[in-house]
Amino acid sequence: MASKGLVMIHRRQFLRSAGALALAMPATAAIFRSHASGTASNPSDSQLLPDPDRWLDLPSGFSYTRFSKTGETMSDGFRVPASHDGMGAFAIEGDPDRCILVRNHEINIGKEDDGPFGSNNSERVLSDIQIYDRSLSGRPLGGGTTSLLYNLKTRQLERSWLSLAGTERNCSGGTTPWGSWLTCEESRKIAGDGGQKDHGYVFEVPASAQSPVEAVPLKDMGRFKREAVAVDPATSIVYQTEDEARSLIYRFLPNQPGRLAAGGRLQALCLANQASADTRNWGDASRLSQGVPFAVRWIDMDDVTSPNGDLAERGHRAGAALFARGEGLAWAEDGGRGSVYFACTSGGPAHCGQIWKYTPSEFEGTDREREAPGQLVLYFESPARSTLDMCDNIVASPWGHLVICEDGENEQYVRGLKADGTLYPIARNAHPNNAEFAGACFAPDGRTLFVNVQNPGASYAISGPWESLYS
Repeated sequence: MASKGLVMIHRRQFLRSAGALALAMPATAAIFRSHASGTASNPSDSQLLPDPDRWLDLPSGFSYTRFSKTGETMSDGFRVPASHDGMGAFAIEGDPDRCILVRNHEINIGKEDDGPFGSNNSERVLSDIQIYDRSLSGRPLGGGTTSLLYNLKTRQLERSWLSLAGTERNCSGGTTPWGSWLTCEESRKIAGDGGQKDHGYVFEVPASAQSPVEAVPLKDMGRFKREAVAVDPATSIVYQTEDEARSLIYRFLPNQPGRLAAGGRLQALCLANQASADTRNWGDASRLSQGVPFAVRWIDMDDVTSPNGDLAERGHRAGAALFARGEGLAWAEDGGRGSVYFACTSGGPAHCGQIWKYTPSEFEGTDREREAPGQLVLYFESPARSTLDMCDNIVASPWGHLVICEDGENEQYVRGLKADGTLYPIARNAHPNNAEFAGACFAPDGRTLFVNVQNPGASYAISGPWESLYS
């Protein structure tokens, strides 16, 4: 939409919108102060109506708009890349009818034809600093982010453009309180392994960027097969997940709040009274019970960009707890300190998913943290794939439930999780390929849920009577 010119997203406006979303429903605080301790119930598929177009099945009264499909031409002339994944939504100051989406594309090295440039060398209009890495043959890697201007009133995509280029497997990420998207590479590839640089980093993309940003890896945040991040708005501490069967939960303490590029310290989560704990609840190992709080301590990590890709193993030997494929992360306001929720996709005896809740210390990240340690709780553990089939991306809803994207072996759903452990369906992938959902996020006004389907890659805007799902 050329008449709008440069879209500016200001920190004050973003924080005001995020706060309004978190407090939109009075029940939010009560829900997030409890834990999902009830017996899980199977979602009722009968609540969803079949889509005649075979894209999304939704509850009665709901509808969707499907937009920005793989292979389409964006407003800047580049191609919409494949494999839509993590995504964040941002308010625009003075324009409540529109929002900005920043979206990941999970494209491997060697799949450059799936990226924004295809095979026609169109990247020549970009400078070298706008392309992080190239294949050994010199082609830009296909991963990165695209940005989209979406009209919430007309339910139309108005503009789209490339905002980060030349990265690999941009899986999930997270929004920041200062109006940017942190995109994460789910990779441990090193220079020479298909590309010319090391991978496994976080890159920051301001939501206001109108063209590909300078691609700068935030190396102090660590190099590992990363998944998602969530930022505490009070401290700027960044919590991070790792997508490995033997993974850790990390936090990054920035030297300067709101300026991650200025460096900081990377730490890993430990259970205070149990060194090198195994939280996965697999096999004959001693199992951690749902709903029981555990005090947490954090240990410093060194050599955080090691080319050996051994950060998790070194951290576990030093006392850090193991988790089973950490994926989605969500910061949830609860009327008080706020909490971090994270999904472990293959955790639990059935290997089909756990959701954990971490409540930071009132002295989080300071020398006084031992006086009142942060608390970790196993919030939900799926007993079977028919209940929850490998939780992946998650987001806190305006009404206080978690919204979960599945990435399992059966039919793929977006589900809501109540505080009592009850699950309910929000959407089902009705396409025969049964691809995973990703990138769930709410518009600043809380009335539209955006979500991606990886293949065929497309974004969806879902709206309807949300009250009917949780009342």
